[in-house]
Order: sequence, then structure tokens, then C-alpha cells
Amino acid sequence: MAVYAIGDVQGCYSKLLRLLEKIQFDPANDWLWFCGDLVNRGPESLQTLTFIKSLGDRAVSVLGNHDLHLLALYHSKRTLDKSDTLSQVLTSPHCDELMNWLQTLPLVHYDDAQKVMMMHAGVHPNWDVPQALALSLEIEQVLQGKESQLFFKKMYGDSPNFWSDDLTGFERLRCITNVFTRMRFLTPDNRLNFTAKGSPEQHQDSSLTPWYEVNSQIGPEVKVVFGHWATLLTGQYGRHFALDSGCVWGRCLTALQIDAVEPCWHSIDCQ
Repeated sequence: MAVYAIGDVQGCYSKLLRLLEKIQFDPANDWLWFCGDLVNRGPESLQTLTFIKSLGDRAVSVLGNHDLHLLALYHSKRTLDKSDTLSQVLTSPHCDELMNWLQTLPLVHYDDAQKVMMMHAGVHPNWDVPQALALSLEIEQVLQGKESQLFFKKMYGDSPNFWSDDLTGFERLRCITNVFTRMRFLTPDNRLNFTAKGSPEQHQDSSLTPWYEVNSQIGPEVKVVFGHWATLLTGQYGRHFALDSGCVWGRCLTALQIDAVEPCWHSIDCQ
């Protein structure tokens, strides 16, 4: 039995199968955790969604920004971006079924037995585990409620970029969503910066800090697994584990066995 967390697949289904073959994934005894961005940019988003859904409770996934973008396209007349590769999903006869399933996924997954928390991009340093789960639940309830279509219209945008417990309405929901699915760098007063997208070594603004280096309210015993940041070197940063190794950009697809005594990394070349 093993539990593997897998980085951003982004519609690279064939590469995912190669990785699962390498780790000898056994669907009868193993579990897969996906850190979001199951779709887009790659050529096989439909196959990826269909496969992960077919795994049932053997697969756990959180929503990434590309997954939310797909849902927004599904629920609105918003046109696809030039870089989107989602038309195969949206025109599939199984689209409704897949979107209904995708819309049930959370933004955060926490396993108390493993003491591991997973989200797509990151967790705000002001939030402890219970608050992060509660805020994720706020989004889940909206996604599955009567305001879901309005949420997808209001979801896009960079403001507010500062978290406050006093935020309300769609500003609150947008800020929560941006933290969990888009965050990379924080300013000295913990504002989200959406401009800097390179690695910490590449950016020129010394006032910006990677979110995982900011003192957190989450207890030191909890490991945090995330993806999203393809320009960040895959690996361990204290108790944080970065999994997006840029599969869709021709680099690698990575799995991390999180139930091992010591973190055990596996990857395949995606060139």
C-alpha cells in the first residue's frame, strides 16, 4: 500500500500513465493525490479527467486554477483563450458528467493520519489547518450551490490581494480562491503578488517572499504539498513539497510517496 501525490498533469494523460507504470501503481491497494490543474495546455484533458474520475475513491484531487477555468467556460459563454486546449472536453458527450464531478472537488485536502495538507498553489500564512479547511468549504458550498454560475463570472481578478477575516461576498470568495490556486509570492504585509511568476532566484524584487517561507499558523508537524509553480525547482522546502515539475512544458511529471518514512520521489522525462 502506498500514497502518491502527483504534480500538475495539465492534460498530459499519456505521461501520467507512464508515471503510474514506473511507480507500479496498484488501484486495489494504492492511492493517488492530485494537486490540481488536471487539465489545459496539454492535448489529453478529456482522457485525463475520465481516467481520474474512474479511479473513484482511490484518487483524491483538489482544484487548480485551470480546472476552475474549465468550469467557468462550461458555465458561461466566455470564449477560450488562445492557449486553452479544452474544446475536446467541452464538446464531449460526457462533458456534463465530468463537469458535475469536477465541481464537487475541494480546494484543500487534509489527511490527519498522515498529517499532510494538499492544495494547488499554497495556504495563507495567517491560516491554521481548521481555518484553511473551513475556507475551502466555503468555496465548495458555493460551487455546489445556486450561486455557482455567478461565482464563475466573479472569480477572475487580482483584488482583493490582502486577506482579512472581514471580507465578505464575492471579494472574500475570490481572495480565498486566489490564495489556494494562484499564490506564489507575498509582500512584507502578506499581500499576494500576481506579477512575479519566475523562481525565487529569478525575480528582482527583494521585498517579495515565497509564501512557504513566511511564518505560518499551521503546526510544524503538518507537511504541505502543492503544485502550480512550474518555475520553482521541484523538491522539499522545509516541510513544504513542491510537485509541479513542468510536465506540460516538456520537463518532468513527478510523484511523491508521502506515506514513506522518508519522502520518496519518482519522476519521468516528458520531452
